[in-house]
Amino acid sequence: MTERTDLGPEDQKIVTLARSARARNGVPEGAAVRDETGRTYVAGTVGLASLDLSALRTAVAMAVASGAESLEAAAVVSGAESLADADLAAVRDLGGAGTPVHLAGPDGTVRLTTEA
Repeated sequence: MTERTDLGPEDQKIVTLARSARARNGVPEGAAVRDETGRTYVAGTVGLASLDLSALRTAVAMAVASGAESLEAAAVVSGAESLADADLAAVRDLGGAGTPVHLAGPDGTVRLTTEA
């Protein structure tokens, strides 16, 4: 894992979208993923009695349900210091090993980037 402050415009866009989803919905996490065609999927944490999904797993599920075949990048905005293994596994399942995943704090500053 490495600290990143030099995101390109497309990766900065998904961080911004993830931050907006978190704030708009008042949820612990917001996430966004970009597929192989450049489409983005944005989600917040899902916390129902019968369904509990992180924002990233929700965004990946939305991409799959919309026909995405792979992912180029993912971003999560959260107060957490690290990404859950299950979140990275979901990105890896669709995006393949090596897909960059950016973790940003609530202020949108990317604290680390790792590969799924």
